[in-house]
Amino acid sequence: MVLLAVHGGAGGDGPWRGMTDADPQRLACMRALLNNLGTRLANGTIDAVEAVTLAVEAMEDEPLFNAGRGSVLDAEGRISMDASVMRGTDKAAGAVIGVERTRHPVRIATHLLHQGWPVMLAGSAADDFGESKGVEKASTDWLTTDLRQAQWQKWRDAKLKPGATDEEDALLDHDGEREGWGTVGAVALDANGQLAAATSTGGMTGKPVGRVGDTPIIGAGTWADDRIAVSCTGVGEAFIRTVAAHGLAVNHRTMPLRTAAQKVLDEVKPFGGRGGLIAVTQDGQAVLPFQTMLMYRGLYRNDGTVSVGIGPEMMP
Repeated sequence: MVLLAVHGGAGGDGPWRGMTDADPQRLACMRALLNNLGTRLANGTIDAVEAVTLAVEAMEDEPLFNAGRGSVLDAEGRISMDASVMRGTDKAAGAVIGVERTRHPVRIATHLLHQGWPVMLAGSAADDFGESKGVEKASTDWLTTDLRQAQWQKWRDAKLKPGATDEEDALLDHDGEREGWGTVGAVALDANGQLAAATSTGGMTGKPVGRVGDTPIIGAGTWADDRIAVSCTGVGEAFIRTVAAHGLAVNHRTMPLRTAAQKVLDEVKPFGGRGGLIAVTQDGQAVLPFQTMLMYRGLYRNDGTVSVGIGPEMMP
């Protein structure tokens, strides 16, 4: 039994208005990586940790997702990226905060996981560690896209709150000005029954310099143990305050997976944390719930089928 699920961020209020001109590119990215990595999971050539790392790397390379290239800009117009990875069998983990010159922040986190100590590195020390491990460097100019620059300019000129322009696609906005979030993540169950989770983000447009959300915090945005793997997306402060990813693992001990996931989303909502999550379990279950207008998401199942979605449409 193998499973691979991914998300590309959740957000928006109001009714689903259909796809934007940029959405087919996002869906194509998810479908391609699910087909490729799902097949490799199924034939045993990669394990769960490598699968979630490669899945997140693929989304870090897609400039229409808010991670890696295409990350949003902070209050000073700079890119600052966070990521984390966790392995379920022994709860090994790695995380980075405030990465600025690395193509794939999630790969640095995976190197930390395999090294075993420390679990987390921040800022230039994380970039330096990644470089020492051969992780590809990237310039600020390469990481910054025209779309993110335009979103930041609008945020600054209009004096909006952080995150207000995150989901604007320039060609066609889903829902006008609204608060939005754009984290990417992946969870996997491999052929040996091992679980893993990974999450990566550029944060929120206009975020205060030094702000850290839930993505790099083990138990808040990312969690994996011997029963479940979880990756969350939403306003990070709410997911931190409710320890959301670990909360789902605890809930699932006493209730069905879908019920447990809904309980987590209900708990973050009062703190302004509406969003979504993805989770897979050791016994082959998968859920991809969200409480927003949309969540970019996809799933590879053991029979080789791949499904992707954005709005409220049902997925098999």
